[in-house]
Amino acid sequence: MWYRLAALAALFLATSQASSSTSKKQPNILFILTDDQDWHMESLQHMPLLQKHLLNEGTLYANHYCTVALCCPSRVNLWTGKAAHNTNVTDVWAPYGGYPKVVREGINDDYLPHWLQAAGYNTYYSGKLWNHHSVENYNQPYAGGFNGSDFVLDPYTYQYRNATMSRNGGGPVSYAGQYSPDVTAAKAHGFLREAMAHDDPWFLVHAPIAPHSSVQLIPDVVMDKPEYADRHAHLFHDYIIPRDENFNPETQGGVSWVKDLPRLNDTVIRYNDEFQRSRLRALQSVDESVEHMVRILEEAGELENTYIFYTTDNGYHISQHRMHPGKECGFETDVHIPLIVRGPGVSAGHVSKAVTAHTDIASTIMTLAGHSLPEDASDGYPLPLTTEEMQASKQEHVTIEYWGLAIPEGLWGSYGDAGMIDPGYGSQPSIAVGNNTYKAVRVIGEGYSLYYAVWCTNETELYDLKTDPGELRNLLAPEHHDKDLRVAGRPVDQLARRLDALTMVLKSCRGRSCVEPWRDLHPSGDVHGLLDSLDERFDDFYQTQPRVSFTDCKMGYLPEYEGPMDVRPFDGKDHAASGAGWGGWEQVTLGRNRGHWSLWT
Repeated sequence: MWYRLAALAALFLATSQASSSTSKKQPNILFILTDDQDWHMESLQHMPLLQKHLLNEGTLYANHYCTVALCCPSRVNLWTGKAAHNTNVTDVWAPYGGYPKVVREGINDDYLPHWLQAAGYNTYYSGKLWNHHSVENYNQPYAGGFNGSDFVLDPYTYQYRNATMSRNGGGPVSYAGQYSPDVTAAKAHGFLREAMAHDDPWFLVHAPIAPHSSVQLIPDVVMDKPEYADRHAHLFHDYIIPRDENFNPETQGGVSWVKDLPRLNDTVIRYNDEFQRSRLRALQSVDESVEHMVRILEEAGELENTYIFYTTDNGYHISQHRMHPGKECGFETDVHIPLIVRGPGVSAGHVSKAVTAHTDIASTIMTLAGHSLPEDASDGYPLPLTTEEMQASKQEHVTIEYWGLAIPEGLWGSYGDAGMIDPGYGSQPSIAVGNNTYKAVRVIGEGYSLYYAVWCTNETELYDLKTDPGELRNLLAPEHHDKDLRVAGRPVDQLARRLDALTMVLKSCRGRSCVEPWRDLHPSGDVHGLLDSLDERFDDFYQTQPRVSFTDCKMGYLPEYEGPMDVRPFDGKDHAASGAGWGGWEQVTLGRNRGHWSLWT
């Protein structure tokens, strides 16, 4: 790690010296990070102050995605610019995730706040930083990278009126009886004033727990609706979750454990509607804080030199695909999330169609700070912020990956016995399901919108979201397999071969390979996206590519169980089909799972 830090330090020194001749101050950066906020249940539409100050005055990124739908690994991806398979933080608790894993992987000493400090910024944080950052390990070591901090600590993180926090490395302090999102907001407002009392540029994060479910971890795990401030109890009584095509559908889609879920009954549906109402109410404290911080910036004359980012760690589902409240899936509900940016040069009231991901955030912020990361220091690429940059953006793919359990969070939720959940505070009987490890890719381009996934059970999914936005019709399932069906102008089996090869590159990519994966397949540079790859002259080449596969369903990133890792690049020669092809449908069995269908031979 030392050589990477040395390289970054040298780069920062060089760029600082190069820019010292200008008197223009580096921009300030305010980052608001909610917890589990949805896009598809209309949460943004129920935040009027956010609409006024950010949506109307900034740009909404309508195709923004997290790459792993779980708090801790998503936040590590966000603050490092590295894919989860490169950070090796893939869960919220040991052994594959949580704060101790962040420390062991060296991330506590080498991520965005440290880089910004090296670039001349003062850095501040209020709220939830990592999962399993607790009253017992908050000083083992102290979370690095911040001039000022007040962290919410486990096991009280998701107790809305019982937060415990550590300020600037000090001992845990209880805020029992106070509403946690209000507490973290007040502390963020204080840090904001402190930051502006100095001449240096600053980076400030407010990370409230809203609208995460309410979770009691000890003595037993209990998960229920989020709590909200009394002043918001009168809101949203007429709201119901949008009854889209994937809301508790009569005909279920999906594969593996999702395919066999029973329909939710009326009692559960009523509970789920109230669950989402509670989430919307919990977000009102965040909404008020957005306006308060904008007002503080206006009064100090700093608003015009400040970029404001608003996003969340991952999305959320409630009743879609017959699922109880939760996340951890690759469906749009879980990975398609809000991102709004306001700041100098960013178009006001604009909706961008650029395809972006959390992997892009760290390099974006460093570029704004005037210190672009070295090419291989990030798996992402700076967001297009101006209209010109958006028009020039050619990015069309997002890497999606996940390892481990799918955990239902409501009182009615249970997916059966998948072993034991151990959040670090004593094992609890599992209501979760295992076998939820998968590799996937989301591809959005002119004329196509696709999701392709390979599960650890070696089941495969392909959805055409242009015709099936609810992701209910798996085009690779026997009941939907139509040899005459064409997507993006080609037969489904030819399309699936390209998407599988793309996923093969992305599941172990690093650096520029994550941004330009088609170059791994076509080194000559004549294939820049999915449409280029669909040329019929490449059919035999893709027929013989190794396939994404697993030999077992593991709870963390263990490459030895994740099948082949390398694609074979196109060399311009005629590649005849071999036994590695996708000749037809075959029922296969993996471990203790039921037989299932996959495009595999």
